[in-house]
Amino acid sequence: MDEVIKAKRQQQNAGSSLRAITIRGAREHNLKNVDVEIPRDKLVVFTGLSGSGKSSLAFDTIYAEGQRRYVESLSAYARQFLEMMQKPDVDQIDGLSPAISIEQKTTSKNPRSTVGTVTEIYDYMRLLWARVGVPYSPATGLPIESQTVSQMVDRVLALPEGTRLYLLAPVVRGRKGEYRKELAEWLKKGFQRVKIDGAFHELAEAPTLDKKFPHDIDVVVDRIVVRADIGQRLAESFETALKLAEGLAVIEYADAPAGAAPA
Repeated sequence: MDEVIKAKRQQQNAGSSLRAITIRGAREHNLKNVDVEIPRDKLVVFTGLSGSGKSSLAFDTIYAEGQRRYVESLSAYARQFLEMMQKPDVDQIDGLSPAISIEQKTTSKNPRSTVGTVTEIYDYMRLLWARVGVPYSPATGLPIESQTVSQMVDRVLALPEGTRLYLLAPVVRGRKGEYRKELAEWLKKGFQRVKIDGAFHELAEAPTLDKKFPHDIDVVVDRIVVRADIGQRLAESFETALKLAEGLAVIEYADAPAGAAPA
């Protein structure tokens, strides 16, 4: 009979494992053979009187099984450094992902704390998204991809002949400071113009910046009129911009209206 019940439960759960966490026969602590489906990718709240089984279901059943399965997936070497949780008293759990648990206590007085910072996975998640994520431009909605200098040159040369452009090195983005030393250094290197907070200035006449506010600064590396014979000049200018801005370069239409998105 037990085998028949298990087979029936597996059949019921086959279609729901991808859209819900399915729990069958949970008996941990004071749970009384509980069956429940919890939707995935949703904010779910357990409420009830003290002793009604909220923690027994959330922490001692769902989290315990998720953590146990995660640890089991690691190598024997890695497992020796982690505490293996006891298997909860439950018949079956499907649709479960690796779980994070935060106790209901004051772990930080910082109001900006998040699940990521409290559990110390924030920096790891940043690395993960940077390596496997696909960034999109908020201005165009197109994916952002790294390009070689030759690819950048080809894209510029594909524009209509006579198009006027600025080639910019985005050296400061949303950072506070006066940048007096940096502005003087760029002038010393031979650059003549700079774009500060959306406005172009001669470097020798750059305005004094308020150090209390964040600023955007782009060094104007070159002013270009698209022609078929500027490939070598473009390549050299792109290399200069990439070196100055640590791998970044921006093309902006010289005749674009104010507020237009750069390329």
